[in-house]
Amino acid sequence: MFSKSLSVSLLRFSRRLISSKLFKDPSQLFLVRSIKPRAKSKRPSSTASSALNDQVNAVSSATSYTRRSHLCGELTKENVGQEVTLCGWIQYHRFHGHFLILRDWSGIVQVVLSEKTASELDTDNLALESVMEVKGIVIPRPEGQENMNMKTGEIEIESREVELLNQCKDRIPIGLGDHLQPSKEPSRMEYRYLDLRNTFMQKNLRTRSTMVMKMREFLCNDHGFVDVETPTLFRRTPGGAKEFVVPTRQKGKFYTLPQSPQQFKQLLMVGGIDRYFQIAKCYRDESSKPDRQPEFTQVDIEMSFTTQREVQDLIEDLLQYCWPEGELTLPFPQMTYNEAMENYGTDKPDTRYDMKLVNLSESFLSSGIHSFENTLKQDTGEIIGLRIPKGTKYFSNREMNDIINSPTMHDQCEVTSIKVNDGNAWKCPFQKYLKDDTKDKVTSQLKVEANDIVVLAHGTGHNPHTALGKIRTTVANALKSKGVQIIDENKFDFLWVTDFPLFLPKEEGDGLESAHHPFTAPHPDDAELVKTHPELVRSQHYDLVLNGFEIGGGSIRIHQENLQRYVLTEVLKEKTDDLEHLLEALSYGCPPHGGIALGLDRLLAVICRTPSIRDVIAFPKAGEGQDLMSKAPASLPNSDLNLYHIQIKSS
Repeated sequence: MFSKSLSVSLLRFSRRLISSKLFKDPSQLFLVRSIKPRAKSKRPSSTASSALNDQVNAVSSATSYTRRSHLCGELTKENVGQEVTLCGWIQYHRFHGHFLILRDWSGIVQVVLSEKTASELDTDNLALESVMEVKGIVIPRPEGQENMNMKTGEIEIESREVELLNQCKDRIPIGLGDHLQPSKEPSRMEYRYLDLRNTFMQKNLRTRSTMVMKMREFLCNDHGFVDVETPTLFRRTPGGAKEFVVPTRQKGKFYTLPQSPQQFKQLLMVGGIDRYFQIAKCYRDESSKPDRQPEFTQVDIEMSFTTQREVQDLIEDLLQYCWPEGELTLPFPQMTYNEAMENYGTDKPDTRYDMKLVNLSESFLSSGIHSFENTLKQDTGEIIGLRIPKGTKYFSNREMNDIINSPTMHDQCEVTSIKVNDGNAWKCPFQKYLKDDTKDKVTSQLKVEANDIVVLAHGTGHNPHTALGKIRTTVANALKSKGVQIIDENKFDFLWVTDFPLFLPKEEGDGLESAHHPFTAPHPDDAELVKTHPELVRSQHYDLVLNGFEIGGGSIRIHQENLQRYVLTEVLKEKTDDLEHLLEALSYGCPPHGGIALGLDRLLAVICRTPSIRDVIAFPKAGEGQDLMSKAPASLPNSDLNLYHIQIKSS
């Protein structure tokens, strides 16, 4: 028991502490930490010279708490004369093993072995990729033997002690090292633990780690966001992508893996967390495409009392802070959904190159071409054109026909092409019906020149735009493969796309479905249309596009229970049984809120200039969600199946 006087003294001290400048707000006391800095310890050394080296040279922090003193790739002329301890993999050896190339994640360095050491190691039979520790002195390479293609090419290590830590098998199943061609992706997936040794994989994963850390710094340390982990076992969410089902021991009861923490982050706003952030694992039961994985990672953010523009400002500043290459130009340009579709034929346009679509409907009003005129008689019928500058020089008739006739290129519209020769004569299926006046108008609108190819699509709604948007992308990639660079590969073009439709016609059956998810708030100017003409309502959704890839999407959310219930039951015709917890939460004073989710995998893939997000994930899934390394998914014994009340139907 404390004495009364001691208790009074402690109370007075605590009050003085709280009222001091350091602690103006008592609610901030939980932020205080009383951590003593660890005293710097000196590495024990066996010789006086190494002790001197420890004093003179700062040891890389990446080697702390390990048996090595330096990384292979960091040694330069400045280190000459130092005694070092290196650990790594043998990438190459020559001259009967008297010269080794030792590699770790930072790079490579040449090691010189004495006759005695080479003999003891039996270097003639030493397998590449074996693990070795080398102690020695950094010396300059003999004059004329420098290799300026290596960062460490002006020095080498004169070995004093060498220890083989682990012998590798004689044959490596995949190619490793910058001097070898990468193996095919299935082999890389099967031996992923070896593939991770490749320089580009090391670079990608370390870039990812650095960006994530800087994101945490910016959001949590600088702007007061709270990093909250949300559950991965949840219940079914209506609409959206197909979810993975997790059986339980309760017969007929299942969890699902959430496709995003959408409901949880809205509930956190109800709970007053105010500013939420998470590096979130998400799941979708979809086939694996180059830019899709069944499990993926997103930078999940939600804020109370915010607006669309403020969320966009936050993301622009966040990306500026963590961007690994130079400065970004802020603010990012904006484009409405309709502008994107009309100019580029997609809601995620690559704006690094031009080739915009042009509406030619007026030019074909009295063209004499019946199929075009019939299209224009329909309510939303349009004729859209795309000009491929000097296209006849790069594409044969067969190549162009393959592009425009591909089943994936167009649906519910017709596509045809015009070839313009050296003398500006047009060659197309309808040239004998084409009036000179129509030709002149099209030439003027598209700025047609000799040797161009013009692609025309006609149909209703955005169908012709979508068809030409796909052709535009295919043509740009085909030109790139032919060595024609119309895209600046070193450029990062960001774009906000806004004013999406809130609802779209269902792909199957009658009625409407959410364009994104059912929690998106309507545009304030269209709020009155939700109950009268929901098909005309714009949303407060916004996508962030980078080089033609959607890397993020977010919205201002519906925060009123009555509006959310109306959207679900009256517009989408969804039962609310699975969402009653959320609807009830909205009725208890939910603040206005909004947020965004950045696709971390896709963002990193663009930054690292790799076509597949699998190259920025340590252990990704291959096609159809398979893990080629562990052979998952795998069958289970009947005892486990019975525990979860599962019976396998015979095919």
